[in-house]
Amino acid sequence: MTIAKVMLVDDEKPFVDTMVKRLNKREVEIVPAYNGQEALEKLAQDNTIEVVILDIKMPVMDGMEALGKIKSSHPLVEVIMLTGHGTVETGIEGMKKGAFDYLMKPCNTDELVEKVLEAAAKKRHHEEKIIEARVKAITLRKP
Repeated sequence: MTIAKVMLVDDEKPFVDTMVKRLNKREVEIVPAYNGQEALEKLAQDNTIEVVILDIKMPVMDGMEALGKIKSSHPLVEVIMLTGHGTVETGIEGMKKGAFDYLMKPCNTDELVEKVLEAAAKKRHHEEKIIEARVKAITLRKP
């Protein structure tokens, strides 16, 4: 059983391969993507992804642009920004754009898994609230 379904977006293939192995051992299902555009395409095809771990510095589409597009088209998907080139300002910018959290590379795998669990729980909680609101709206309708 997996504890969360996560997309890992990073242009450094060796990093992605290593993280896929580490996270799979901790029962996190990983969907790899190697740039922001690929991430958006995969998100459009798979509505079971709960969390995106997103590198900031990438070719094709950088992480900040990808973050904006992910939150626009998939507002409930939580995004954890991950970078080896980060600054406090970049982290603040990402959080303002809707990122769940911000971690520096290399990050502790256990810390990353903990953030993934927190982010997945937040997404599930929002989904439950939406379902409750829809059920309430249906049951309150007058015949």
